[in-house]
Amino acid sequence: MHRGSGDWKMEQLKGRIISKGKSEGEALTTTQPISFYGGVDPNTGEVIEKGHALQGISVKGKILVFPQGKGSTVGSYTLYRLKKNGVAPVGMINRECETIVAVGAIISEIPCVDKVDISKIKTGDRVQIENGTVTLL
Repeated sequence: MHRGSGDWKMEQLKGRIISKGKSEGEALTTTQPISFYGGVDPNTGEVIEKGHALQGISVKGKILVFPQGKGSTVGSYTLYRLKKNGVAPVGMINRECETIVAVGAIISEIPCVDKVDISKIKTGDRVQIENGTVTLL
């Protein structure tokens, strides 16, 4: 929550809907792109890419905030496997969503928005995604 002059207020960031839906959870943020294929374990949800800022951390149940995806188109299917295995993020927020993440979010029914100033969201923030709007709770 953001505290300003004695009262609590919610900050809203407008974005572009990539995958429809409503989701709420704790933000997990990185300034580095994510490769889902080979970078995230589809059985555990843990980031396994060597040297990545989130290496060793699980995306399960988080609102994953990252600039964009990278790597193989198989990453879309990896997101789907994460969802089927119950270890997917509950939502994703990007600065610029590219095709791999977009397709993965849509087929996995994970709410996803882009065109958002992700620098305003910090790991641990409580975040809601709904109809292209990101609300910091």
